Amino acid sequence: MSDRSDSTPGNIDRRGMLKRTGAVLGGLVALGVSNGPLQFALAQGEQQNAASPAATMGATVSRVVADPTRLPGPIGRRDPLTHDITLDIVEKVAEIEPGVTFNYMTFGGQVPSPLIRVRQGDTINFTLNNRGVMPHNIDFHAVYGPGGGAEATFVAGGQSNGMTFKAMYPGAFIYHCAIPVVLDQHISAGMFGLIVVEPPEGLPPVDREFYFGQHEVYTNRATGEKGHHDFDFPSMWDERPKYVLFNGGKYAITADHYGSVKARVGETVRIFFANGGPNLTSNFHPIGNVWSKVWREGAIASNPERYVQTVAVPPGSSGIFEMELLVPGDIVLVDHALSRATRKGAMAVIDVEGDARPDIFDPEGSATA
Repeated sequence: MSDRSDSTPGNIDRRGMLKRTGAVLGGLVALGVSNGPLQFALAQGEQQNAASPAATMGATVSRVVADPTRLPGPIGRRDPLTHDITLDIVEKVAEIEPGVTFNYMTFGGQVPSPLIRVRQGDTINFTLNNRGVMPHNIDFHAVYGPGGGAEATFVAGGQSNGMTFKAMYPGAFIYHCAIPVVLDQHISAGMFGLIVVEPPEGLPPVDREFYFGQHEVYTNRATGEKGHHDFDFPSMWDERPKYVLFNGGKYAITADHYGSVKARVGETVRIFFANGGPNLTSNFHPIGNVWSKVWREGAIASNPERYVQTVAVPPGSSGIFEMELLVPGDIVLVDHALSRATRKGAMAVIDVEGDARPDIFDPEGSATA
């Protein structure tokens, strides 16, 4: 995805950032799909998140797993702007887990699709390039208009189409393919992402932000069976997925795979979470912590709930979650329908580093006086 509304200094900063984020993200940039939000953010003086696990993410032949730290930073302005944003459709074979491949369909070559971040009142000149074979379109839940723009953006393989829309209301909103008849298949195969429309006053400041997306995948082979898995329509119709994934891969954002994300004691982190579905409600829960603030459905204009343990996120919806990090150790993000976490892949890890706080948690303590 690219945003051509910004100037040369942003491009220079972006190139330096790309050198630091390694071959995997460089491959996405070569597709022309993941550098735009970063370019836009840097040109506006809005910082990119640090502590990327990209250094531990070994380059593979095919990869769709999105780096949770790679998202544009907060909007640092109040005045509306007009942006030219382009998103590429990429169809490719990639691994769900080691030794298991699947035909993914994506916006931007990654799952979830790139996070788009604008301000309420901004105007977006949007272009959708279909680099694949099948017809596609895009439905933005942030758009006033028929089908969220799906009718206006219908595009055949090898073609381009687009529309212009104004971001009228604040929130964190899903976007997804909405091609007739098989939209559920296309979403299951990876075609969903998040657009964040910040209010003029912005969001409360935090130390780090992460971006996760959940979806379920329906295949014709058993979970974990090696080889190529084809899409299985009867399983989808019965809502019996073989995989439930965070960021397009089974246990992808953990130390044993592409790397957990990092944070430090004393920080506050914010998570933008998208549930593409197409069918299952996520039960989003941080093992070892609690959501100190929650904006259900991405409803930024509402007051946040406080200290919530598990939050239901329906398919085709989202949430904004904050955590206060008081002690070191792993925080395990799961769908608390736990067979999805323990068997099907819906798990990610935040590695919190820093000094111990035995006054809050003492693993060596005794229950007896």
